[in-house]
Amino acid sequence: MHVLLIGAGGREHALARAIAQSPLCSQLTIAPGNPGMADLGVLLAITTLPALVTWLSHHPVDLVVIGPEAPLAAGWADALRQLGYPVFGPGQQAARLESSKAFAKHIMQRVNVPTAAFRVFERSQEAIAFVKETKLPWVVKADGLAAGKGVIVADTVADTIAAIEQLGALPAGQQLLLEERLSGPEVSLIALCDGQRALALPTARDHKRLYDDDEGPNTGGMGAVATVSAIGHASANQLVEMIVQPMLDFMRLHQMPFVGALYAGLMLTEHGPKVIEFNARFGDPETQVIVPLCDGDLCAALYAAATATLQPDQLAWRNQAAACVVVSSAGYPQTPRLGDPITIDSGRLPTGGVVLHAGTALRDGQLVSNGGRVLNAVGTGESMEQALRCAYAVVDCIHMPGMHYRLDIGQSELL
Repeated sequence: MHVLLIGAGGREHALARAIAQSPLCSQLTIAPGNPGMADLGVLLAITTLPALVTWLSHHPVDLVVIGPEAPLAAGWADALRQLGYPVFGPGQQAARLESSKAFAKHIMQRVNVPTAAFRVFERSQEAIAFVKETKLPWVVKADGLAAGKGVIVADTVADTIAAIEQLGALPAGQQLLLEERLSGPEVSLIALCDGQRALALPTARDHKRLYDDDEGPNTGGMGAVATVSAIGHASANQLVEMIVQPMLDFMRLHQMPFVGALYAGLMLTEHGPKVIEFNARFGDPETQVIVPLCDGDLCAALYAAATATLQPDQLAWRNQAAACVVVSSAGYPQTPRLGDPITIDSGRLPTGGVVLHAGTALRDGQLVSNGGRVLNAVGTGESMEQALRCAYAVVDCIHMPGMHYRLDIGQSELL
């Protein structure tokens, strides 16, 4: 099977490793990929849909896996399906579960999926007037895609107004949502979906804030751990029935079937789990810790989802733990510094540890930073303590000027 993987980040590096290990995969092409993936398949320097379609006319593939949200929101999956290719990734309408938070919220209301109370505003001034009237702090969200930086959890009324002004100035903030603040631990629940059926993957917990103790601005994610002790396999299956399946049924009945990875960001409140948001693809950095804990052939599972033949026993969960520590560049998330040289002491990597590339590039043979989140240090172990120890040992093998990482990833799982 010739598999085409679209994307260039740490999520795609994790997927590429799993796909390349599958007995089904005889050839892997990654567009555009990154330097860390070069030994897993052929890197294809293509970043536009027309160029990809032209390439496919001369190089047919058996499966397309789309990683990032932007091509999904732009309708790449629809275009490739029309050409006859099995695609793991939702069509443009189904991808609106991520590309429009208001769209997702209204569907959750329709099918009684538990979520925070919310209001949608077309204008920033209307949102500000509402905040002044309620005299309460709110969670402010840009409706559209904002690379994981379109949410601000405000602590005061003044902070809420400032957040509205900040997010309202973004292209993604043409429409704004105000949500009630929820409290409780967060869990990432990701399910493989074939349009009708859903298969729960190991649960994970992301760490969004830049600094230790969940301080600082939101980021695309500074680390993740899996499996989350509070949500084991049986509980995850129950959550899929309660939260994912109603969404799948609605989408299918309205002629926009969801095929791909449906990510439910949950908060475990005192009143039960509630959906914070949906993503229409694998999470990043959650994928980096979920994939190592999937027992079975992930490539076969992705193909089954793409061809509407997903089975409930397609993948099992390993009785292990995994941790990912994100190494970011100086200035991230506001103005990431690019071009810093990177050295990885591969000979010192611990057993069970691996470096996944995210924002890297090669310049004159030197590996350099080429994004905000540069590398992922991933560790696995028989316990969360072992996995974290392994992940931080991997971090010690990475050298880059100005590199930043959190020191408290996964600590809540050790309490």
